[in-house]
Amino acid sequence: MTTATAPSPTSTAPTAHQVWKRSRGLLIALLVLVIAGITFAAVRSGTNYGHLDPRSPDPKGSRAAAELLKERGVSVTVATTLDEATTAAGPNTTLLVTGPNLLTPSQQRRLHKATAASTGRTLLIAPGPAAVSRLAPGVRAEPHRPVSVLPPSCAFPAARSAGPADMGGVRYTAPDSTATACYPSDQAPSLLILKDREDGDTVLLGSPDFLHNERLDQQGNASLALQLLGSRPHLVWYLPSLADPSATTDDGTPGDNNHDNDGSGEETSGDESGFLDLIPSGWIWGTLQLTLAACLAAIWRARRLGPLVVEQLPVSIRASESAEGRAGLYRKANARDRAAESLRAAARTRIARLTGVTAREAHTADVLLPAVSTRTTTTGDDLSTLLFGPAPANDAALVLLAEHLDALEREVRTS
Repeated sequence: MTTATAPSPTSTAPTAHQVWKRSRGLLIALLVLVIAGITFAAVRSGTNYGHLDPRSPDPKGSRAAAELLKERGVSVTVATTLDEATTAAGPNTTLLVTGPNLLTPSQQRRLHKATAASTGRTLLIAPGPAAVSRLAPGVRAEPHRPVSVLPPSCAFPAARSAGPADMGGVRYTAPDSTATACYPSDQAPSLLILKDREDGDTVLLGSPDFLHNERLDQQGNASLALQLLGSRPHLVWYLPSLADPSATTDDGTPGDNNHDNDGSGEETSGDESGFLDLIPSGWIWGTLQLTLAACLAAIWRARRLGPLVVEQLPVSIRASESAEGRAGLYRKANARDRAAESLRAAARTRIARLTGVTAREAHTADVLLPAVSTRTTTTGDDLSTLLFGPAPANDAALVLLAEHLDALEREVRTS
């Protein structure tokens, strides 16, 4: 006598091989991104400079101008704080301020006070209306104009020697007739030299483009840059930073908040630089690339529209067991109407195939009933009630309906 052993249950959990097969594409993509990020960070480590940085070889950097100045005996010193810049200001020094609009009102006043006490040269790159009112009192900033090749149109020796250059941007006007105005755009100069102190001057430049590496060898840009920046033996290249500790120091002067009075009774607004202007371009491009990568990943992992793919089931179930399970669910829910409709629909489909009625018209009484009536003795209302009638009232009626449908199908098949 042998004892039957129960079959071991089949696990429906995915195997390790299946998990790896499903996720290997995503894991490989993540690995490639990590390796690329580490490589990029290693290559760019220590060389990530901003615009107008004399150490930057990038197109918007100014390393070329700094190297040319060094070859001519001018010492170039980079300053990143206001204390370094004001300490270095002196009669033999040219102070280049690359971002005067980044300075707070108190920093701008401190800078103007320090430069006014020296007899050196101060160059301000594109200061806005509020900044120019503090760094060069009396000067007014005009609306911005596109940068283009402009002739000097003035008697300033450096400009006449350089000739046409890439100028424009912010334009300036000064009531003082002793100011030298060069490179006018729409009747307003984009280079203004103020002789505001003995043997010293302040130069306002409407645009920094002529100092960029990518434009230095064009027009008279190199000549103009060397003469403006190399007039003294020492050059302090001041790169204002938002991390400068002096930016949080309030000197107690009224008007250091969002608005400031320029002495004419009119209130001037803050600098024209917005929030996006303060974000490095690399972050913007990085965000766009990450957004594009996320969209591509969503498209890759999204539900694909196409024909159904047969999936191998973990357990095979007999058709009879499936039918019995569904019947049990119908009986538990007392769904005699759904069970009857399922029986009738299946019978109509099989009978229509035997009588030559299309599958589309198998459930249309006007088409199916005449075709069936010619193949069976059951006609009239009995046939219509059998195939399209109401739901049975009880389980016995449902069993009787199933028997009559089987009998009808056998009669049509053998007729």
